[in-house]
Amino acid sequence: MDAEKIKDLIRSGENQWTEFKRCGNGIESDVYETVCSFSNHFGGHILCGVLDDGTINGLPPKAIGAMKKNFISVLSNSALFSPTLMIEPETIEIEGKKILYIQVPSSSDLHTYKKVIYDRVLEADVKVTSTTKIAEMYIRKQNIFTEKKIFKYAGISELEPGLIEKCRRLAVLKNDEHPWKNMTDEELLKSANFFGKDWQTGDEGMTLAGLLLLGKQDVIMSVCPTYKTDAILRRVNLDRYDDRVLVYNNLVESYDILMQFAQKHLSDKFFMEGSQTVSLRDKITREVISNILMHREFSSAYVSKFVIEKERFYTENPCRAQNHIEITPEHFTPVSKNPIIARFFTNIGYADELGSGTRNLFKYTQLYSGVRPRMVEDEMFTISVPLDENYSADYQISTIPAATENSGLSQRQNSIIALMRQIPSITAVQLAENLGVSSRTVENEIKQLRKSGIIERQGATKDGKWIVKEIR
Repeated sequence: MDAEKIKDLIRSGENQWTEFKRCGNGIESDVYETVCSFSNHFGGHILCGVLDDGTINGLPPKAIGAMKKNFISVLSNSALFSPTLMIEPETIEIEGKKILYIQVPSSSDLHTYKKVIYDRVLEADVKVTSTTKIAEMYIRKQNIFTEKKIFKYAGISELEPGLIEKCRRLAVLKNDEHPWKNMTDEELLKSANFFGKDWQTGDEGMTLAGLLLLGKQDVIMSVCPTYKTDAILRRVNLDRYDDRVLVYNNLVESYDILMQFAQKHLSDKFFMEGSQTVSLRDKITREVISNILMHREFSSAYVSKFVIEKERFYTENPCRAQNHIEITPEHFTPVSKNPIIARFFTNIGYADELGSGTRNLFKYTQLYSGVRPRMVEDEMFTISVPLDENYSADYQISTIPAATENSGLSQRQNSIIALMRQIPSITAVQLAENLGVSSRTVENEIKQLRKSGIIERQGATKDGKWIVKEIR
């Protein structure tokens, strides 16, 4: 890890996957608790020699060697860590001070430190004693796809009548030579991997993927009782909602219902791509809606959400996360959480090949709103798409209200203000990524805006928000 990336971690502050430790008296017990919680959760970064507020305190250069040796010794001691871990700290020099950087990977095992199980909850390392919670942690670590679960008594009679034929037509519409064209219903279902075998029990039958994609509503509620998607419009009545649809249908029908909800409540701006008119709204919502349906973790009790507000719309869906990162087209590795479901959506034209959806979402959101969306992979996978009714990609109308257009601010400062209004919790690193400049450049602009009294920070660095004042 290089010094610049460490600085970015420090600027982002402590969070679910980043922890600062002073370590003034060496590596103490709380560091090992964090190692245990990160390895049991989804991994993370520990910076020793950094204070809670992000100040780089540094470590005594002569003590670093002994600290690293002691750290490795504790993690390899089965009386302290079970199972043991092999992690080697890295010495990083920043601004003339040395710190230890510890990257903790997510482990396939469940670890204890001094016979205690720790898990990461927000910014805290929490002792886990509940047998239910421990069972959930084991389930989370199972290297299986939930969609492959076998229901040996389920068959074609559990599927919604006529839906197989609809999907066949969609596949052939996309590709006239599609193999499904001349298959029987049973052959189509087998080719889509909707039938399988559990090699541990020997059970054979329909997979959860097949039932979720095409099943009748009562069947889905039986095999996956927590499954539903909550679509909400919240623009006027912010305490409750202006419109709401609870979607319990199979995934194919859910896609159609959610697309209709988006078309009802989101404007469709005129845009020409080459010589053809393109619906930016449909391009964006197609990627967002297919994502929350294809890549959710169906064993989770959390409900997927699709929420439209005045200045953005966003989605949340439970996820078996591979990383804890903000995803951008420049920095992401596409991983299918449910490959059978994703492949079926691709066949019927409801999604594109893995990875292209992210690039399309960023491309069309910038044309639709003038700024980038946000995608964050964590236990809840979130997508936030800014909305700006005043923006037009054809005419490049500013996203800043007229009151600030003649304020003497630079274009970059205006863009920063627009992003802060749309996403009050946005960080300097995220602003830099949206604007395509360095974090240092953004920090200098923020310093000028704060000095001018245009913006102020409310709350702590890691959980506060920006307040944009009226510019006269």
